[in-house]
Amino acid sequence: MGQINLDLDLVAKARNVSKDIADTMQEFVDMHTTVATERTIARLFGIDGIDDMEVPYPNIVIDHLVANDKLNQGICLYLGNAMIQEKLSAQEIAIKIANNELNITELPMAPINDIKEKVNSIAQEAVLKIRKNREKRESYLNKWGDKTGPYLYVIVATGNIYEDIVQAKAAARQGADIIAVIRTTGQSLLDYVPYGPTTEGFGGTYATQENFKIMRKALDEVGEEQNRYIRLCNYCSGLCMPEIAVMGAFERLDVMLNDALYGILFRDINMKRTLVDQYFSRIINGFAGVIINTGEDNYLTTADAIEEAHTVLASQFINEQFALNAGMPEEQMGLGHAFEMDPEAKNSFVYELAQAQMVRQIFPKAPLKYMPPTKFMTGNIFKGQVQDALFNMVTIMTGQKLHLLGMLTEAIHTPFISDRYLAIENASYIFKAMEDFGNEIEYKKDGMMENRCKEVLIKAVDLLQEIQSNGLFNAIEKGIFANVKRPIDGGKGLKGVAQKDETYFNPFIELMKGAY
Repeated sequence: MGQINLDLDLVAKARNVSKDIADTMQEFVDMHTTVATERTIARLFGIDGIDDMEVPYPNIVIDHLVANDKLNQGICLYLGNAMIQEKLSAQEIAIKIANNELNITELPMAPINDIKEKVNSIAQEAVLKIRKNREKRESYLNKWGDKTGPYLYVIVATGNIYEDIVQAKAAARQGADIIAVIRTTGQSLLDYVPYGPTTEGFGGTYATQENFKIMRKALDEVGEEQNRYIRLCNYCSGLCMPEIAVMGAFERLDVMLNDALYGILFRDINMKRTLVDQYFSRIINGFAGVIINTGEDNYLTTADAIEEAHTVLASQFINEQFALNAGMPEEQMGLGHAFEMDPEAKNSFVYELAQAQMVRQIFPKAPLKYMPPTKFMTGNIFKGQVQDALFNMVTIMTGQKLHLLGMLTEAIHTPFISDRYLAIENASYIFKAMEDFGNEIEYKKDGMMENRCKEVLIKAVDLLQEIQSNGLFNAIEKGIFANVKRPIDGGKGLKGVAQKDETYFNPFIELMKGAY
């Protein structure tokens, strides 16, 4: 495609500063664990299900650890020891804990090498299960091939997983490449993962492992019918970020919403908790072959897209470095941005095109996630169809990859199947009609678009240097991103963070990080 002239020295500077920001935060992350991280490890051990009060067993086990003031030593030490001493499986131990028949923190300790050997053997089994899922996805792609252009990404979310299946299959048959099941409103604030299939939800459907399994099966059926692989997307963000990541890995999800800052800014989740949890969740996603979607596009729902574009770019640089620290390849970093400028602004399309091209060139290997206009959709479906068409044009001209379809009925109601069909038809027409257009154009030297990119890049570097000087925690407290301020010791989930004891160990990091 045509290339816009960028100051590559500035790009390199932004990366170096972002790396320093992420590496500084990594020192904090490496020193801490959380209840969600430990629950994730419990799930990797095979602990699942709920008790008579519908409390998930992973929560029961980790709450037991917290009650005995042992969270800082981690679950591997105590669960591994209990399995040796009691000669029971992890699930059987969880049930005993739930029935108040066992306190794993009071058992005599086996030699530490024996405990680690026991833990490692079980960890290998869990890792193999995830590896096999990855291989199954790759076998489908080898069999049918993969799409070269943008993935058509659509949302289903009725609240009822069985109704979602009807909608998802219809969307896939209409041409959708990615089916995203939005979580029910407020699930990101639950410090547990609901269990089993669900038929009630508001604004979305509960993210549960059983729901993942049901939807994966349904999409595989359509894939077999159409001889193409249909990707499944859900959300591993919020207070259960790494738990949902591992559940998705167990059920072969392909795309996960996963951002280092989104939960802090938009859900008021404590920043310490989020940054520790995002690290383990990204290690899991990286190993499972899952493309993550970051949430920079959401900044533009609360901040002006023209004035604050540099904050989106700065966050993309930071998210990239956090993902690299977790061993994730660039090919799985679906860095987010959006077509969200005021359509009444002069040359808004020109600026949108410039910024999309800039991001494409700065992150050339990333399967960028490009979001449609929502903030300035008015309910005028005819104007909305035009806005979505312009958005579709930018995608194909600049080589965006995960293209979340705009709906002409945005701001009116949850899309009907017919609305989704019109969105797919609009995008498919434009993508075909303009397939090679981006390769046939050149960007004017010192023109409006080049100067716009220069302005955004300079401001992003200045912002990153400010964050580097003051620290990321301080920057978030000041409201640098999305004009949202969050206190370092405020928000939800802070009590679930603990500084690791010297005896702490987690074999899954070594087994999964950067393994592909």
